Amino acid sequence: MIVGVGIDVVDVARFARSLERTPNLALRLFTDHERELPVRSLAARFAAKEALAKALGAPGGLQWTDAEVRRAENGRPTLHVKGTIAEAAGRLGITTWHVSLSHDGGVAVAVVMAENTR
Repeated sequence: MIVGVGIDVVDVARFARSLERTPNLALRLFTDHERELPVRSLAARFAAKEALAKALGAPGGLQWTDAEVRRAENGRPTLHVKGTIAEAAGRLGITTWHVSLSHDGGVAVAVVMAENTR
């Protein structure tokens, strides 16, 4: 059963300027592994984290670094959660995440679907 769906769009250039203006922003938003990626990939991952929050119903108190978007061996993005996000997902019975990322034409977009497969 689908518990929630979220979508978000990020202007890559605007996001890059925000990262330049606020050096600690990347530390608050991304895990160590994510911070190694190019800005277009960071923008897509930020969109995924915003979409994840929307899929959860936008509860307060989420820590952005409690979600990490990884790349599976087949190239597909996967979403891994812990801490505040895992707790919020548990309260909603979410057992599985689906995520899709794209970036083109200066825009990054992500869709996140939260599912209860029990």
